Amino acid sequence: MPEQATGAHTGQLRTPLPPEMRRVLGHFCTGVAVITAHDGQRPLGFTCQSVTSVSLDPPYISFCPATTSTSWPRIRQVGTLCVNVLSERQQDVCAQFAARGADKFAGLGWLPGVNGAPALEGTLASIEAEVEFEHAAGDHTIVVARVTGLQAHEDRRPLLFYRGGYGGFDGDRHA
Repeated sequence: MPEQATGAHTGQLRTPLPPEMRRVLGHFCTGVAVITAHDGQRPLGFTCQSVTSVSLDPPYISFCPATTSTSWPRIRQVGTLCVNVLSERQQDVCAQFAARGADKFAGLGWLPGVNGAPALEGTLASIEAEVEFEHAAGDHTIVVARVTGLQAHEDRRPLLFYRGGYGGFDGDRHA
């Protein structure tokens, strides 16, 4: 299949349309996470695939909730959260937290982390953090949070998102 050039390749500068952005950036494989918090009354959460390490010293991570998210404003108000990195067997958890309006924690096991945010059972990793900075970025918000605690489960594999679908990774070859 021939490569498809964008305006920059043809010598023309233009802003790509959202479907083109989604198609091209969908070629970048990402992990999937659920961002959680607890407001003292109930657990809160949403699915997020744009999570990254920012700095080791100080320990910062970043994630990007959509500006249309109804969960993010409530989590922001709490200020402490947990990034639950989903394992390959948690595609249903991903879908459950991506849905609007339902009880996103129904039927799921979780324990409160040191900061009170729900750490979901069965995840690949849990990263507790405190919100430090926010930056408006188009239809998303860039959040930078200071890591306050973390743990990984070495015996599990990641849930990956690539070109609109889910899959896994054989990490045994890279251990």
